[in-house]
Amino acid sequence: MVHVVNAFVKNGRGGNPAGVMLLDMDLSDVKMLQIAKFMGFSETAFVRQLGPKIFKLRFFTPADEVDLCGHATIATFTLLKALGKVTTGHYIQETKAGSLAIEVLEDGVFMEMATPTFHGIIDPAIIAPTLGIKPEDILENYPIQCVSTGLKDILVPLVSLNVLENLKPDFEAIEKTSKDNQVVGYHVFAFETADSKSMRVRNFAPLYDIDEEAATGTSNGALMAYLKRYNPFCPDKMVFEQGYEMQIPSEICVYTSASGAIFVGGEAVVVSKKELPIDLLCDL
Repeated sequence: MVHVVNAFVKNGRGGNPAGVMLLDMDLSDVKMLQIAKFMGFSETAFVRQLGPKIFKLRFFTPADEVDLCGHATIATFTLLKALGKVTTGHYIQETKAGSLAIEVLEDGVFMEMATPTFHGIIDPAIIAPTLGIKPEDILENYPIQCVSTGLKDILVPLVSLNVLENLKPDFEAIEKTSKDNQVVGYHVFAFETADSKSMRVRNFAPLYDIDEEAATGTSNGALMAYLKRYNPFCPDKMVFEQGYEMQIPSEICVYTSASGAIFVGGEAVVVSKKELPIDLLCDL
């Protein structure tokens, strides 16, 4: 059985659905990928409890495994709380991106991101055509850069909300550029918002069979690290709007702790559970 949980919901609605499967034993990579393909969500999390406060999580898209997934982590610990397996407090998740802290609150879950890493800067003339815009639609005083807090994305700063809302992404070109730069996808942002939040963002990851995603944790963690580096006035707490262009309004909260660690979180809703077909139940 796989639970369906919508993470980063806004007022209980919207959010990004994730599959969450609780395990008593490890499954093969092939089996987890098959289940993720069957579920069809951008990510499905496979979870084993290793100790009273420690959980091992692995994340699969329909195409491949990824080291970390923000919305599936928020979904997982929301489900664990709903099932009475965790309460409010501090936990550890073991992932391929490292051992990361989790804060379970009464009204949400926050996850620690991996230490930020900054990679290559990309010419706007390369990125603009893949989004159906002109190079002058990209902000001059912020670089287009590959950044990771667990997963590497190309961060693309745009001049206005209007440009962001009217992008015409060429998914084949975005897939190629993502592959060339060894990233998951593009995280595109504008400093204007429609709902008085900190920033509006969109995320494209066709390389992993995700044309556009309604709410992403790791990408917004990377964006916070980027803003802290390039904007001396960046606040320690921000709220990112995402999914509006998909008619799935979502909110992702990000803060920087006193130690400099970046935490991403929000609210989630347990929606349903889905039984697996007989062929996928074999060897479980």
